[in-house]
Amino acid sequence: MKKGLFLSLIAAVVMLASCGTVPGPDELVVNPNPLELKGGKVHAEITGTFPAKKFAKNGVLVVTPVLKFDGREVLGTPVTYVGEKVKENGKAVNYKKGGKYTQEFDCVYEPAMINSELYLRFEARKGKKVIEIPDLKVADGVLTTPELAKANDNLTATTPDKFQRIIQALTQADIMFLIQSADLRSSEKKSDAVKALEAAIKDAMADEKKEVNQLEVSGYASPDGGLDLNEQLANKRRNVTVDFLKRELKKDKLSVEFAGDVTPEDWAGFQEEVANSNIQDKELILRVLSMYSDPEEREAQIKKLSSVFPVLADQILPKLRRSRLILTTDIIGKSDDEIRALAANDPAQLNVEELLYAATLTNDNASKLAIYQKAAELYNDYRAYNGMGQIYFAEGNVAEARRSFAKALEIEPNDPDVNYNAGLAAMADGDLQKAEEYLGKAGGTKANLSATLGTLYTMKGNYPEAKRAYGESATNNAAVQHILDQDYDAARRTLANVKEPNATTAYLKAVVAARTNDKDGVYTNLRDAIAQDAQFKARAQQDIEFAKFAEDAQFQAIVK
Repeated sequence: MKKGLFLSLIAAVVMLASCGTVPGPDELVVNPNPLELKGGKVHAEITGTFPAKKFAKNGVLVVTPVLKFDGREVLGTPVTYVGEKVKENGKAVNYKKGGKYTQEFDCVYEPAMINSELYLRFEARKGKKVIEIPDLKVADGVLTTPELAKANDNLTATTPDKFQRIIQALTQADIMFLIQSADLRSSEKKSDAVKALEAAIKDAMADEKKEVNQLEVSGYASPDGGLDLNEQLANKRRNVTVDFLKRELKKDKLSVEFAGDVTPEDWAGFQEEVANSNIQDKELILRVLSMYSDPEEREAQIKKLSSVFPVLADQILPKLRRSRLILTTDIIGKSDDEIRALAANDPAQLNVEELLYAATLTNDNASKLAIYQKAAELYNDYRAYNGMGQIYFAEGNVAEARRSFAKALEIEPNDPDVNYNAGLAAMADGDLQKAEEYLGKAGGTKANLSATLGTLYTMKGNYPEAKRAYGESATNNAAVQHILDQDYDAARRTLANVKEPNATTAYLKAVVAARTNDKDGVYTNLRDAIAQDAQFKARAQQDIEFAKFAEDAQFQAIVK
């Protein structure tokens, strides 16, 4: 408000003969003007002066800020000023010197206030005489650009399924050999483990949903004895095992590729067996193994442990004279077409991972929602409720989104992605305190938590923290904060880099253009915003950001 703007008006009011007047304050300044939305509230500081020798010694002036909008009024807190001879409570104004006028106005914002005006209302008396003073307009309001920072500018976080098209199954068998021998004993050929491995190979060959990925046959020798001898033993043990398996498979006209290697001195197996044993001095043995890396030195030191070496020779070393067979079978899951069909017609035939995966196979939100609802019904899985909440949130059904995320958190209260989503939904519902609680538990989320905290801080009116949290984020919300910080170059850069620009992006570009007196930019971007979302037409008509263009015929043609 320019100083002296209301001087002639105020000086003309309540002029009384001789003994002074009870005028309103002079040189009024309202900060900010126009009024601004910040943290869900409208706040203004009003200052001015009472001129010297104008405020009657027996005068009383009560000043009340009044925000007028949509045929309604919101009254601020009144402040009483009194002349120096008045006994009533109030701020005293010296007749000769005058005094300072200060007052604040606060109210909770509501959308109709976008088109409003701030007035001062006076109740004046000089002695017993009541003096009529009309309401005085002091500011326009309200700049509502902060409300363009919305929770749904941030993407929700998905809690993914664990579906795997191909699952690998392992079947293992060991064939044991006697000391310094590579002879394949009949008892080993007929062991239950070997029979199970052969059966698994045949089953994989016969089942179209299974496939042998690899059959690994490795030969081992215990670490006692010379290296050359052990290497020969390990090789022979592997070879006789491979030959045996080939003959067995040939009987059924089956053939597989063999992989595998040899381990002449199985120190790793030795250490594992000792660690898992109940040998009395096993800690001493393990310490020797950690102290010496040279195989020959290790063997020499182990043999020096005369009290335990016989136990090792009897219980541990025989377990290392073996060939090891490991069959890797690929189990091939349902195709996408099979999963789609079952999800639509018989979802109970799908396990939870398959059903959650089915939701990723469609872009239709109604179909996704139906799948998530069925997954929740069948398996009560928190990821199903989270998926439901994501759909509701994307469609603007915040109440259902909050309920769905709350249900997911009942099952999995510490999941960071669900807490993040619950925070977004609370923000969208205006519940900023709850949003902050949820986001405080969202550390580790796959979503951009920092940028979302920026949105929260913008909504709360904590602009320094918002700026820090957004960082280099290129979103509509980050651009809103740059506008509020009056950093219009940063706002332009941010809006130019928004990954998926929409109507809000265009509208914010128009706001930046208006604040930097770029008339063409205002009109071009407003047309774009309204073409994408007709709701911006009504907003632009009332938005004080465009007040200086309101009477322009081109502007009127765009918004009417």
